[in-house]
Amino acid sequence: MPPDAPPPGPHGHPHPHWPAGAVVQVAEPDRFTRFVVRLYERAPRWAVPLAALGCVGLGVAYAMISDPTRSAPDALPTCLLKLTTGLDCPGCGGTRALWYVLHADLPAAARHHFLFVFALPFLAYLFVAWGTKQAFGWRLPELRISPKMIGGFLVAWLVFSVARNLPWAPFTSLYV
Repeated sequence: MPPDAPPPGPHGHPHPHWPAGAVVQVAEPDRFTRFVVRLYERAPRWAVPLAALGCVGLGVAYAMISDPTRSAPDALPTCLLKLTTGLDCPGCGGTRALWYVLHADLPAAARHHFLFVFALPFLAYLFVAWGTKQAFGWRLPELRISPKMIGGFLVAWLVFSVARNLPWAPFTSLYV
């Protein structure tokens, strides 16, 4: 392919909507992008999963140290949405739910954020499957989640997020 030819479409053929003589200018990556790409290429295959695990570990450590179940509702750091509108955000109660999960109190965790507790085993398995594939090349059985299931979960999360902010019973029992 000549250097000034348009990039190929999804199946290796010229893009169907571009004129035949279109010239594509490919920008050179900036210095930081080149540094990150070089760092990624030189890093051992286990470095990215280890970094991701470190981030998860920091989140768990924050939940354990801060004990969000005993802090005041307006204690820092606070949710910007709750601070400005008084409404519970879609993730409101997630840190407290994590704290209760880590202390093996699933009913209390579900009380604070049921959908987070429901999604946690799936997210944990997806993370372990990804991490072991990246770090060791092992393939765990694939968890097949269809786009319809993801869409249904997001709709359920939206409905839950709206319902927990409605000011009349039985929805007031969802306040956290």
